[in-house]
Amino acid sequence: MLRPWKVNLRDQIDTERAVPVYMQIIHALIRDIENGRLTSGTYLPSSRELASAIGVNRKTVVLAYEDLIAQGWLVSKGTRGTMVSQSLPQPTSEPEASGVQMPEGAEFDFARPPERPLALPGTRGIKLDEGAPDGRLFPAELLTRAYRASANAAAATNGFQYRDPRGLPSLRESIAEMLRSERGLVVGPENICITRGSQNAIFLAAQVLVKPGDSVIMEDVTYEPAVAAFRNRGAKVIPVRLDGHGINLADVEQACRRERVRALFLTPHHQFPTTVALRPERRLRILDLARQFGFAVIEDDYDHEFHFESQPLLPMAAYAPGRTIYVGSLSKLLLPALRIGFIAAPREVIDAVAHVVSLVDGMGNSLTEGAADELIRNGELRRHARKVRQVYARRREAFAATLDDLFGNIADYALPDGGLAFWLRFPDAEHIDRIEERAPARGLRFASSRSFMLRPEAPRGLRLGFASLGEIEARDALRVLRASID
Repeated sequence: MLRPWKVNLRDQIDTERAVPVYMQIIHALIRDIENGRLTSGTYLPSSRELASAIGVNRKTVVLAYEDLIAQGWLVSKGTRGTMVSQSLPQPTSEPEASGVQMPEGAEFDFARPPERPLALPGTRGIKLDEGAPDGRLFPAELLTRAYRASANAAAATNGFQYRDPRGLPSLRESIAEMLRSERGLVVGPENICITRGSQNAIFLAAQVLVKPGDSVIMEDVTYEPAVAAFRNRGAKVIPVRLDGHGINLADVEQACRRERVRALFLTPHHQFPTTVALRPERRLRILDLARQFGFAVIEDDYDHEFHFESQPLLPMAAYAPGRTIYVGSLSKLLLPALRIGFIAAPREVIDAVAHVVSLVDGMGNSLTEGAADELIRNGELRRHARKVRQVYARRREAFAATLDDLFGNIADYALPDGGLAFWLRFPDAEHIDRIEERAPARGLRFASSRSFMLRPEAPRGLRLGFASLGEIEARDALRVLRASID
């Protein structure tokens, strides 16, 4: 019989912590067993003795012992006491010091993240985002009512269970109707998969399209999270040039003749980040090349809802549905926090996407999807869209006037006819260097110009969103940007 075990738990027990004391005792004893300080067959002090040693109530120790016996760590020997189970394997390492804490590094191999930083929200200063909506404009009471209606409907139909990974059927029908009536896509609910925002949709499209070693064409200034999604699949990303009318077709064709191109990623409505609209003749030529070389077009139509001049062009998916995977989002119209995006594609592609969803997510958030569907069906989404378009149109004009006032002689931009951001270019590269070096210290946050660039010779600029800030907030932010140059 192994006796006695030296009690040294006092420094591991803190009655002020949120974790119950009996759980702290359990964790401390398990750590000592795992690291070899407590070996199989060792008897523990009586509950009264241990309680006295660490300064807690005896019932707390009894509760911990009973839990560890139930788990198989300890064995009760009746009047002889409680000992460490003899069926546990002996530790293979030397005993470690007590009070083991989570280490910084892991003791096993895993897929390490790329060097790209996480996009985390800041807590101080002003953020000039890349074109987000103003969530403050959406009435919270409308969202509350929509969630209540969604919960009631789910309760009445046993809707709290696991559901279709393609998303809530009624929301898929509502989005299909919206795409048919407003964007010219010939789709039904079977052609729709609901996603956690457009970024999730791009990631899922990459999963079903791209295999390691495949090539994906992207413009040499583009949406960096999409680049990361393709590279995560082991794809080779091929950058091509763009100009004032969109992607360079000669570069696309040359890339297709050199490489096995699996996909072409585009934001044709208003190119991200430059806001350039892809001309109709180039859209048609891209689709010709897609048919010729057998690649898919991933069309990210992320800001179709916001157009301030003429009517937007129909999506490419409206006239080439068999060649495109169409990605969209309701986040710009509703709230980014809702994370409602979608993929529209041929049915067999949607089925493939649904299988990926079933692996990584199981299903979508049916309560949130139900709330979004309620907002569409009761007309609140359409009314909100009309209201915020007017607000954003005024902010766009005010933002342009401030740019003219503060940057008129040192920066260029083209007034975007749609979308929620400007692309600001600096003929003198030193100006943008100064901004990126100095502005953060003055409390201004924005995306680095290099985060959009796929190669060093790509066009360099700042993408500045105008919608999420009020006119005074935006002017204050731009003043900080301008002051960073001097």
